[in-house]
Amino acid sequence: MAEQSVAIVALGCARNDVDSEELAGRLVADGFRLADDPSEAAAVLVNTCGFVEQAKKDSIDAVLAAAELKAGGRTRAVVVVGCLAERYGAVLAEELPEADAVLSFDDYTHIGARLRGVFAGEQPTPHRPTDRRRLLPIAPAERGRPASGPPLVRRRLDGGPVAPLKLASGCDRRCSFCAIPRFRGAFVSRPPSEVLDEARWLAGQGVRELFLVSENTTSYGKDLGELRLLETLLPELTMIDGIERVRLSYLQPAELRPSLVEVLTSAPGVTPYFDLSFQHASGTVLRRMRRFGDGPQFLQLLESIRDRLPDAGIRSNVIVGFPGETEEDLAQLESFLVTARLDAVGIFDYSDEDGTEAAELTGKVPPETIADRVERLTALVEELVAQRAEDRIGARVDVLVESIEDGIVRGRAAHQGPEVDGTTSVIGTSAAVGELVRGRVVGSSGIDLIAVP
Repeated sequence: MAEQSVAIVALGCARNDVDSEELAGRLVADGFRLADDPSEAAAVLVNTCGFVEQAKKDSIDAVLAAAELKAGGRTRAVVVVGCLAERYGAVLAEELPEADAVLSFDDYTHIGARLRGVFAGEQPTPHRPTDRRRLLPIAPAERGRPASGPPLVRRRLDGGPVAPLKLASGCDRRCSFCAIPRFRGAFVSRPPSEVLDEARWLAGQGVRELFLVSENTTSYGKDLGELRLLETLLPELTMIDGIERVRLSYLQPAELRPSLVEVLTSAPGVTPYFDLSFQHASGTVLRRMRRFGDGPQFLQLLESIRDRLPDAGIRSNVIVGFPGETEEDLAQLESFLVTARLDAVGIFDYSDEDGTEAAELTGKVPPETIADRVERLTALVEELVAQRAEDRIGARVDVLVESIEDGIVRGRAAHQGPEVDGTTSVIGTSAAVGELVRGRVVGSSGIDLIAVP
């Protein structure tokens, strides 16, 4: 029935993508029909991101775009979910009257009933946000888990050969710039049996690469009583029929233990890919961020990885313009990036986030100075990652094919994570989406590689 059709607009990170697919699974199980085109749907569900200022703006723009569809008469409801909705709740509902409902994470298990209520003219009372870390004991070992989780409810929205798989939710770290733990809650690992069951289901859906996601992947297992649980889980995932590669995301440098480095650089099927959240290289700035380490320590960590596997893929994110950052601090960051030879670097300009310690810090860097520093660092990073890509000319790569356009086979090598780390084009060959193609790198263009069979 047309009135039962729902389009899901997913924004933000891979963790949000998993949430969107779980929402889709619940809706389908409850009798709703998924629509690919929001203009053809009776309801538009916007799964928002609330990470940084630009992400918030993009989310609000998506809600307003969905609201415009109501003018045509076909779309009857616009429902806002996700991190922005969880983080601001009633305030967002008041400031965004174009939305028919602003729902919390707690509404997800009842999403079908909530949507039917909106269709019936009900106006759900928006929640009042709370610090979700307080919902569980402070000590991870005391949090507990049920013997088995709820049955898998997920519907793939993207039929490609790569899929995110959630390892855990929440975060126990207290980085001064980050609000995520407040609205995502304390760190909770999923039991290995749940992860393996979902991985088998994804393999049955044609997935060939599992992209393991969480707010802090290196903490996996600490609340289950086994901090090295990840080292045993990874080889089990690679043995699932149909799975060719397993990739980790978001590794905390402070928690990257040698045993995990060993598995990531030697276990067959486990991709030697290190998504390391450095955030800066100045020890002074990092202490104000309540983060671990400094440039020299990070370089030692990179050396320990490359001693085991010189061609390991390594990426990171950095924040520019954090309160108190000086030109000397920025110079330390630049020097570190030059020496580190990273494959990809994400650059974020600092902005105050509601409810964070950093928002109250003194020494704010003027916005125009932040913009200048971001431009300066971006130019440097573009040059550095292009050099790193050029360094890989002559190397052998296994490319997971994700698309074929005009006869060009395009996908990602082991050092290239989904969406953010560039692609590899293999020319002079034929292959199907989902295949692994062995190639030799013969050229590069920026961060992207060109290979031949």
